[in-house]
Amino acid sequence: MRNYVPDIIILFIIIVTITVVRLVSQILHETLADGPPELVLPPPAEGAAPRPELSLSQLIDQKSKEYSWLLRLLVNLFGYFCIFIPGVLIYKYAKRTKYMERSDRSHLSALVKFCYSGTGTDGLDRPLDGPAGAGKGATGSKRTTAQECALLCYCLVGLMGSYLTWGVLQEKIMTQEYEGPEKRKSHFKDSQFLVFSNRVLGFLITAVYLVAKRQFRHRAPLYKYSFASFSNIMSAWFQYEALKFVNFPTQVLAKSCKIIPVMIMGKIISRNKYEFYEYLTAVMISVGMIFFLTGSTDESKASAMTTLTGVLLLTFYMIFDSFTSNWQGELFKSYSMSSIQMMCGVNLFSTLFTGASLAMQGGFYSSLVFAVDHPKFVVDCVVLSISSAIGQLFIFYTIATFGAVVFTIIMTLRQAVAILLSCLIYQHRISFLGVVGVLIVFLAIFLRVYCNQRLKAIKQRHQSAQGGGSGGKPRINV
Repeated sequence: MRNYVPDIIILFIIIVTITVVRLVSQILHETLADGPPELVLPPPAEGAAPRPELSLSQLIDQKSKEYSWLLRLLVNLFGYFCIFIPGVLIYKYAKRTKYMERSDRSHLSALVKFCYSGTGTDGLDRPLDGPAGAGKGATGSKRTTAQECALLCYCLVGLMGSYLTWGVLQEKIMTQEYEGPEKRKSHFKDSQFLVFSNRVLGFLITAVYLVAKRQFRHRAPLYKYSFASFSNIMSAWFQYEALKFVNFPTQVLAKSCKIIPVMIMGKIISRNKYEFYEYLTAVMISVGMIFFLTGSTDESKASAMTTLTGVLLLTFYMIFDSFTSNWQGELFKSYSMSSIQMMCGVNLFSTLFTGASLAMQGGFYSSLVFAVDHPKFVVDCVVLSISSAIGQLFIFYTIATFGAVVFTIIMTLRQAVAILLSCLIYQHRISFLGVVGVLIVFLAIFLRVYCNQRLKAIKQRHQSAQGGGSGGKPRINV
């Protein structure tokens, strides 16, 4: 007779977690609802219909802009821990009781094994497009020059179109007012809903692709993706939230500074060593960013407090984003999954994390109410999610087809065009010193790409010479 006790215990852990979440969210709701009188909406006029009870998300929106982001961040983290904590408890229990090694299988035990042990490999598990950072595909040498140019234009248009659209809409949604009923204008404030909508569409697209290609099995335990997913949604949230305090050109330039935290994370996580030119270009980028921040002004966000908050949010964005890329690199080395598998796994956990947090806060309700009152927001949100998902697919395709260098050049050009486009559409002012800062940043990026390629060519010639001199076969860098 099959033993149902382990299954019952695991379900009990899940039920207790849901109960605790509901209890804590109710306490938070009551605490915020009883806040300072000036931050709470006035009672309805006599004879008017009573207002519906505000969700936790709407109560947070009523707080002062200077610290409401911190309050929302703490509530978001609690929502994410509602997935993390039961996951850790189930893992500890399954490991201690050898639950995954049981002979009597159930749907629940199969799911637990898939999450914590992986599924093994077969002939279908080989990456179709290789890990991020791979060089040109094997078919690259078989294409004619005309085909190469056409394919390069395809990647250029795809990346430029998707990410320029994404950038313009991102700034519009987070900084511009939408006109609602009775011509009242208001801002959309819940950054996490945007992260959720982007990730759920990305997950659905990649899941359909993997099922169609029968490429959904590989060695990596599913939970390994949760770490990259957590850092990914945190970086995306900080990125959206920063637009409430700094302008879009500042954010784009700050992204170029990711090289610095990526190098730091690379040393910590992977023990990487870097060349002199890499340190030099990192310093140039930092100097250019300082010039830009000093020489650019935005009168609508000019206070020292908002500028400091914006810089702090961008710093957190770069830290989490640099961890994401390094952790994904380690997963590629350890499990050799394809880029689409990586995108699907990360987006799956991102959907779970943000969905659980939004459900706890009532974020779905408040966002849907805003969407009903502001139809243009719905169009912008859908196009934003589609452009984000398509952009991710073009990233993987471009890297697999032309290599990381061509991809870096295209994305650098995209950043320059994005700054110009944002200044033209939203009328941002940048002084001469700010322009000099922008030029220094992009010069450093192109110098970094050139030095990287030059160093690789020298190493390849040296290895070929060594192979020819010894009479053996020349070494080939794959």
